Amino acid sequence: MKKFLAVLLSVIMILSVTAFAAAEGEASLRVAVCIAEALGDLGFNDSAADGLNALKEDYGVTGSIVECKSDASMFQPALVAAAEENDVVVAVGWQFWDVLTAVAPQMPDTLFVFVDNGLDGVGENLLSIVYTENEGSFLAGYIAMKVSATQSIGFVGGEDSETINNFLVGYKQGALYANPEGKVLDPVYVGDYESPDKGKESATKLYADGADVVFAVAGKTGLGVFEAAKEQDKYAIGVDSDQKYIDPDHIICSMIKDIGGSIYTTVAMYIEDGIFDGGQIWDADMTTGFVSIGYGEAGMTQQVSDALKAEVEALAEQIIAGEIVVESTR
Repeated sequence: MKKFLAVLLSVIMILSVTAFAAAEGEASLRVAVCIAEALGDLGFNDSAADGLNALKEDYGVTGSIVECKSDASMFQPALVAAAEENDVVVAVGWQFWDVLTAVAPQMPDTLFVFVDNGLDGVGENLLSIVYTENEGSFLAGYIAMKVSATQSIGFVGGEDSETINNFLVGYKQGALYANPEGKVLDPVYVGDYESPDKGKESATKLYADGADVVFAVAGKTGLGVFEAAKEQDKYAIGVDSDQKYIDPDHIICSMIKDIGGSIYTTVAMYIEDGIFDGGQIWDADMTTGFVSIGYGEAGMTQQVSDALKAEVEALAEQIIAGEIVVESTR
């Protein structure tokens, strides 16, 4: 896996610059975003939609969104139909792994972007984007332990998978970096990204077991964690987007994994310069700005002090410099 240490993608290959310039004069670029799950999570999937909407506004692309709603029978038909009608197809979710492996080589005239997973050797029309969520989660864990009154914190994951556990290992490492004697309770894996009721039940149990901060990494299921935090008057940490606005009194911060921003950058570079890093895996780390911590907007209740924010910023710089090496499942 190659790590690109720049805000923008480094130039690996220029695909059909002349052809694109001609096409640009005839019609706007057509971009489809295929989501394995559904919109409405106020985080991962909605961020992808935000990226597409920004491309529409700034570049006039013709954009569409397909929601598969976790229906595996839809994955391949949806992807193929999108590829037949669009110039660029963004596949959002690990569920498209096998489908992309089969479809991308058969449709070389369509550019594919695979979000949140890395595929090697599929073809020069496929770019994968993975994120160092473990690094951002290190900072979230550090904050959680520093804010916790009980020195006991929890974690709710959508599933027991490599990606979700990449959040977990960073979170745990950061928490114990803040206090080696602190306690990170065993994670709760819900097995579902679409069930706030299950998220609420899981978080309620963690709060009952002594945690007073719970990190929600579970899509729409995580919204139930926020409900539990409010009912129990405890704290939660959001994910993917800056989710503090949902409940500023109980969501202390969010670990941002900017799906929309990375999609926007990838497509914008192709529009402006004809650059598409096909055949590559882009590791979007903290140097890109697509992995960070969000504290909400000015004026919102702040549980994280300015002094603690400064500590977190210093830790981020140490991670970027390689002085702190964050554990990873990859």
